[in-house]
Amino acid sequence: MDYANRKRPPQRKSAKGKNNRKAPQRQVPWGIVVLAIVLVVALVLGLRFIAGGNPDAPATTTEVPASTPQPTAEPIPEKPEERWQYIEELENLEVEVDVPERELGPPKLMQCGSFRKQSDAERLRAAIAMQGLESKIYPSNGGTWYRVVLGPYETKRAAEADRHTLQRANIHGCQIWNWNL
Repeated sequence: MDYANRKRPPQRKSAKGKNNRKAPQRQVPWGIVVLAIVLVVALVLGLRFIAGGNPDAPATTTEVPASTPQPTAEPIPEKPEERWQYIEELENLEVEVDVPERELGPPKLMQCGSFRKQSDAERLRAAIAMQGLESKIYPSNGGTWYRVVLGPYETKRAAEADRHTLQRANIHGCQIWNWNL
């Protein structure tokens, strides 16, 4: 069904040509109005009772006689000078921490590419050399593949630092391995 091109239904017209319907008049619920007024009056009277006691009793003020003796104020003793002991104790204290020796695993090598043609491997090696890093080309599979390898690194952190240097130069795809050549 096509709702966009649908026509409006015809309106019924009365004999006079005007709509004879009148808006329905709402009646005021007097019971709810009276209940609301009673609740408001009860709330006000309750608050007055809590705040001032009896709401019908006249308010009276009481005065304090001026002849009551004032207590004499003694001077406040001076604050004693505090001497902190922990400052002296911490100056002479030494903290000993046991740091375990870091185990060095096998040396890490980073391979940045593997090519069929030695000229492609030389091109990548030159791009790596432009970043100040030294790489080597290792032939594998009887000279059919040429791998471009950096390292060996003693720690993975040193290899990661060089990999980030190469990534900043848009040389991606370098992988760090536990290899021994």
